Amino acid sequence: MSSKTNTTTLSNEAVKEFLGSYHAPIRVSGIASSGYPIICSLWFEYVDDVIWCATQKNSNIAKLFADNPNCAFELSPNDPPYFGVRGQGRVSLQTENADELLERLIDKYLETRESGLAKYLLSRVEGEVAIRITPENFFTWDYRERMQK
Repeated sequence: MSSKTNTTTLSNEAVKEFLGSYHAPIRVSGIASSGYPIICSLWFEYVDDVIWCATQKNSNIAKLFADNPNCAFELSPNDPPYFGVRGQGRVSLQTENADELLERLIDKYLETRESGLAKYLLSRVEGEVAIRITPENFFTWDYRERMQK
């Protein structure tokens, strides 16, 4: 993990382990042309220090990142004890292998390609784009020990 800033209560290895094993969607924000941030929850995978998401090429979040590649993100459970990872990074949009990424995300989050949602998503695969987030900064918090006392 190479980051410019790592203000963290977790070690780099713990951050990598968390990102690699976290199963809920990531919250990603970008800056709209209005100057206001937009937040979107997306399925993701973390591979080789990169966060990968998939979306449709014509989605609002894809258009937003095409105009401005800066983003922020957060991964954290909603239930106590609270801990997680926030960060900032740069986005690039890629069509190559977006179909394979979508299949992996369906396998991770739906665990089957036979559900109605999986079939629907796969029926639109030609319109998919991969969102490649290269993290530049990480900020973590971990209140697990404090909250369990």
